[in-house]
Amino acid sequence: MRAPGKKPGKRPGRKLARRIAPPAISARLIGHITLEAQTDGTIVAYFDGYAVGLGKFSTEAAARAQVLSTGLPLASFASDRDVDKEINLLVRRLARRGLLEYRLGGADDDKDRVVVEPQISDYWPQTPALGDADVVVLSRFAYLRRRGNEMVLESPRAGALFRICDPKLAAAFAMLSTPRQIKQFRRQDGFPGHELLGLLLDCQILFKIDAAGGDGLRPSEGGDHLVLWDFHDLLFHTHSTEGRQANPLGGLYPYAGVMPAPSAVRPRWPGKKIDLRKLAATSSEVTSPVARLLRERHSTRDFDDRQPITLPELARFLDGAARIQSKWKSRIDLGGGGPVVSYAARPYPSGGSAYALELYLAVANCEGLARGFYHYDADRHALVMIGATTPELDAQLAAAEFAMDAPGVPQVLITIAARFDRTAWKYSSIAYSLVLKDAGVLTQTLYLMATDMGLGGCAIGSINIDLFAKMTGLEFHVEGPVGQFALGRGRKPMSPD
Repeated sequence: MRAPGKKPGKRPGRKLARRIAPPAISARLIGHITLEAQTDGTIVAYFDGYAVGLGKFSTEAAARAQVLSTGLPLASFASDRDVDKEINLLVRRLARRGLLEYRLGGADDDKDRVVVEPQISDYWPQTPALGDADVVVLSRFAYLRRRGNEMVLESPRAGALFRICDPKLAAAFAMLSTPRQIKQFRRQDGFPGHELLGLLLDCQILFKIDAAGGDGLRPSEGGDHLVLWDFHDLLFHTHSTEGRQANPLGGLYPYAGVMPAPSAVRPRWPGKKIDLRKLAATSSEVTSPVARLLRERHSTRDFDDRQPITLPELARFLDGAARIQSKWKSRIDLGGGGPVVSYAARPYPSGGSAYALELYLAVANCEGLARGFYHYDADRHALVMIGATTPELDAQLAAAEFAMDAPGVPQVLITIAARFDRTAWKYSSIAYSLVLKDAGVLTQTLYLMATDMGLGGCAIGSINIDLFAKMTGLEFHVEGPVGQFALGRGRKPMSPD
């Protein structure tokens, strides 16, 4: 029996809640990219005067692909239907070429909440499950900054950055500076939603901690190798190299239209001049071997593949420039006694005698040595082959050729990699800068050794740390590249007619 005036089917004092659909994750072409279907079914992407073929597709798939200009929900092509498989293949190819971004927004409107911009070539949005009992906190490497007229949330560990389109989200992210349980966080105004939290968790901008006692501080995030990194060092490592960022890189002259080129020689200071030229060695005096090497040193970008470097020459080169010369141990003084630390000296100086640098050789053409990827064991003076794939090896050599603006790949490409923990274990705030100083000193040593042997060498400024990680199986923050050096027998200039 119901009370008078009450309609059946409703409980007193409660309103039916309106179910709100979660925001959809959609793939979308980057703004300046357009797709065009050719008469033979080939779909071509056009951008900045370039055209990239993506393969042949059915008429239905080509028509549906046009929705990528505004955004195609990932869930809409997740089935096993033939056309969905085609769309999935097309979207994956676009993603590998860096032509896509991903929007998070309402399924029934075109307003973006967040836009995800991939920073690595194989990024694909993933949303790990989050339960009500899970506790999450922002990574200490995460930061929110202004970029032009936008706000972006990013981290040097992340495979993507997040363009924040909803200002309310910034306040919500600030709340995650301390650990929050999902169940409690959901009750807060501006809760980002499980989908966005999952994307951030996948990119390691957020991480889970033990609900029983985790504090979210440095030791809670990652292993020992990550604990040793300071925020500014890891950020500089990823943003001054290729592979984990999508910013323009290299000699692009970005300020040529903004300001004049700085002069090659610094303007003179006023004051009395002490002329040193009359004190320098005269041309008739014998120049020392070291001074002669320094003056003869130059970069060689063109190598003679008809007369490649030989294995005995490579062995002599590595012996003179990088082989371990001595080893010892010493106890560090921490006031009340400290641990014993091992050391190993090499031909070049190193900050704190850390000698954190390792040499990896991509061999394209060396007489007596098979083509492949090797680690130089400086203690045993030996080369150890690493099972990198042929496409990876080709990609590394081709990147060096492009960076040098050379007519061909180097005969031997030396990657200078750093065991970052070796330096960071001792030094705070300056650890990464010391690694780079060591890399500069080693590069000059390689130049001088090559010059002394009559070989050619060239330092290379850009390097792909993500490709190196794939070739070695080492995480980029554990042991990663900080420099490269091309080595081989230089081609002699042709005699004039």
